[in-house]
Amino acid sequence: MTNFISVQLKKASEVDLAKPLCKFIQQSYPGGEAQAEHCRAAEELSKLRKSALGRPLDKHESALETLLRYYDQLCSIEPKFPFSENQVCVTFTWKDAFDKGSLFGGSAKLALASLGYEKTCVLFNCGALASQIAAEQNLDNDEGLKAAAKHYQFASGAFQHIKDTVLSALNREPTVDISPDTAGTLSLIMLAQAQEVFFLKATRDKMKDAIIAKLANQAADYYGDAYKQCQYKDTLPKEVFPVLAAKHCIMQANAEYHQSILAKQQKKFGEEIGRLQHAADLVKTVASRYDEYINVKDLVDKINRALTAAKKDNDFIYHDRVPDLKDLESIGKASLVKSTPVVVPLSQKFTDLFEKMVPLQVQQSVSVYNQRKADLVNRSIAQMREATNLANGVLASLNLPAAIEDVSGDTVPQSILNKSKSVIEQGGVQTIDQLIKDLPELLQRNKEILDESLRLLDEEESTDSDLRTKFKERWQRTPSSDLYKPLRIEGANYHNVLNKAVQADGQVKERYQSHRDTIALLCKPESELNAAIPSANPAKTLQGSEVVNVLRTLLANLDEVKKEREQLENDLKSVNFDMTSKFLTALAQDGAINEEAISVTELDRLYGSYTQKVQESLKKQEELLKDIQNAHQDFSKMKQSNNESNLREEVLKNLAVANDNFVELLSNLKEGTKFYNELTEILLKFQNKCSDIVFARKTERDELLKDLQQSIAREPSAPSIPLPTYQTTTAGGSKPAASSTPTPAPRTMVGTKPQPPARPPPPVISAASSPSSASAPSGTSAAPSAVPAPAPGASAPAASTAPSQAQGPPYPTYPGYPGYCQMPMPMGYNPYMYGQYNLPYAPSPVYPNPGQAPYPPPQQPGYPFPQQPYYPQQ
Repeated sequence: MTNFISVQLKKASEVDLAKPLCKFIQQSYPGGEAQAEHCRAAEELSKLRKSALGRPLDKHESALETLLRYYDQLCSIEPKFPFSENQVCVTFTWKDAFDKGSLFGGSAKLALASLGYEKTCVLFNCGALASQIAAEQNLDNDEGLKAAAKHYQFASGAFQHIKDTVLSALNREPTVDISPDTAGTLSLIMLAQAQEVFFLKATRDKMKDAIIAKLANQAADYYGDAYKQCQYKDTLPKEVFPVLAAKHCIMQANAEYHQSILAKQQKKFGEEIGRLQHAADLVKTVASRYDEYINVKDLVDKINRALTAAKKDNDFIYHDRVPDLKDLESIGKASLVKSTPVVVPLSQKFTDLFEKMVPLQVQQSVSVYNQRKADLVNRSIAQMREATNLANGVLASLNLPAAIEDVSGDTVPQSILNKSKSVIEQGGVQTIDQLIKDLPELLQRNKEILDESLRLLDEEESTDSDLRTKFKERWQRTPSSDLYKPLRIEGANYHNVLNKAVQADGQVKERYQSHRDTIALLCKPESELNAAIPSANPAKTLQGSEVVNVLRTLLANLDEVKKEREQLENDLKSVNFDMTSKFLTALAQDGAINEEAISVTELDRLYGSYTQKVQESLKKQEELLKDIQNAHQDFSKMKQSNNESNLREEVLKNLAVANDNFVELLSNLKEGTKFYNELTEILLKFQNKCSDIVFARKTERDELLKDLQQSIAREPSAPSIPLPTYQTTTAGGSKPAASSTPTPAPRTMVGTKPQPPARPPPPVISAASSPSSASAPSGTSAAPSAVPAPAPGASAPAASTAPSQAQGPPYPTYPGYPGYCQMPMPMGYNPYMYGQYNLPYAPSPVYPNPGQAPYPPPQQPGYPFPQQPYYPQQ
């Protein structure tokens, strides 16, 4: 009697998880032991998938344990890897568990680049395998009963979880087996079977009949609800529906039987008989309708014996009135089962392979924090560098410190010599020229990488658009134009970055050209440099004056401020703090990360003192420059002025400015070179990302095209198959009169297998061919025989009626139609000739040997329709 329903496993296509995961790890994590460990974990995960899905699984706890461990691993990596079509793109392909396939195509399947889809399908297999393990248990002992109940409740919980989450996990229509309706029905079936197991245990333990009756009544209720959910659907295997209907009746009969025992104990003999009669009717229904699925002979005998004995006692002793069925009190219900909720980890042996890898949410938070940190540091450094450039510009415009060093008026000031020496040591104009020459090559390299990346997207998107136009609503996948939007935005950002870089390069080149000659002058030896600087009258009278001493002190203080800034800049760059632990703690405590609040607090703690020092340095420089300008005014009044000194001072100013520009240009060009090299690495990653998603889309496209081809092949060529008139034969085998108009028959119909006609002699040129022989009715095979050409002088008999065999759709008969009457038909048959028989077909200019056309293909034996003629496709 105990016939339990188990669920078939879904089949998955092979997928290499290691390669895309390792690629993401190598792109996202610095090299070293940690990266290598993460890659080894990715390889272990790929092996685990093969163990769980790549082979048939035994109906054993160990096989279920493997599936559970793989499901737990999927849950653990979900927050750590960005599985999507445009990031870590892995396409998972699964077949429908209940689809048996067809003659022209394989089983229905779905391929998605979604980890949620993989999780759903793996959980389905967990529930399915649990149902199979439960069905294999020995229910004659307590251990088997407990194991069966546990696995059925787990399976029910797994299917219920799929019902609740599948639509959000897939974001598209799932296959039938994992649809919410089917998963909900399977969950209820498993719950009903778990309740039945508890009923069997209560019966085996000889518990009170009132309790057993309530357990059975609850099981009947579960089975009835499951049957109602799926009786009008054809998604589940056909044997499920009769089993559910039978189980509903059986459990209701058991409930009535045990309630009748309770009624007998309470001396309600009429009620006892009424319940036993109802139970007998229920099991009689099962025996008559569902006997091939469930054997209820023992239960029928037990109920009938009890009913016979109860009637006998009542007739001879009690004479109690038997109430109507509707008057009987309802039997209570007692549910001892519930769906086991899916709480990760499901496996007790689970070990997270990626335990040391931080979740993706933490990675993103760390990335945003690093960006905030970089902005703060860059802003502070930019403020200090801008202030230093301003100070250098002010000093150059005042010809300081050269003005107070120019004692003799005919030698190079020491500050200028120091600047010249520094420029020469750094390569001078040759270094600048080489760096400027390299920039276009670096720029072109980056442009080519970006253009190639976008070309890949354009090419695949164009193909997808063409196929969508061709197949219309059949082409059910995310449009490439929608999928590539993030990549398009990213590519546009890179274009903007390159355009800005080109503008910056132009500004650097323009600035260099305006100062190149002066920088070249700084690179000359001291003698040539001195000769290039005009001489002036000596200004020894100013040496030792109070104004000069004040200027020297102020300039020394300003130099000290500049040195402090250099140290402060190094300190800002060297501050380092790993925020991972902070974000992990926040995620563990709150389940979410308030990145902005945490980052702002930490940045203020780490950089608050440095930003304060930056502001103090800026304020101090402002005061010093003000004092320097005031002191220089006094110095200028005391200094004897003439044309020669003015010209000399102008040259010295230009040399100081040239030095400042050289330092800044060299820094800009080095940063530009570094920028282009780093951008190349970023663009290569972008290109790999584009290449990966395009490859995945091509694979998905090929799978979808294959499925579409199979689907189109399975479609009928006509909406309905008309019954040919010659099929309606009389008992004696005679045929009714043929209609004057032949009935068109679909080209794809095949009939009984004919014998190929004998090849005829060369025909006499005529305007028509002879008709084919009629097929024998009632499945009798009649091979068509060729009609020989008439003897010389003989005339062909005129036909007064159309052939009785249904004809295919004739070709248009106007001249000039492609292939018009050019395809020779088999000897003895001419579909274009109505009413004329025994005439050979006319020779065709296309086929020099008439009568040699290919024979029709062999037919399926026993197929009820006759062989149809071959029609060439135009």
